[in-house]
Amino acid sequence: MAERSSGGSRGGGRSGGSDRPKKKFFYRRKRVCKFCVEKIEYVDFKDTRLLQQFIPERGKILPRRISGTCSLHQRMVQVAIKRARTMALIPFATD
Repeated sequence: MAERSSGGSRGGGRSGGSDRPKKKFFYRRKRVCKFCVEKIEYVDFKDTRLLQQFIPERGKILPRRISGTCSLHQRMVQVAIKRARTMALIPFATD
């Protein structure tokens, strides 16, 4: 039976661990749903100014984790964008 002489540390010979500075923990604030805050119950497909906020230059629909909308309103935004696209109010893609 071989005895270990490292004293129980597994860090490759490091001592204590208080040598290096601690990294600051970045806390991202949870985004709140814009529609819930303003108490908007229906997302109208004719309101292109509102829908443009959820479409970047590339023309894709922003996901919930980036836009910050709740699942109910994200579905409403998605349907409204698709309806506005078929009615030619907003483009499908940019050049």
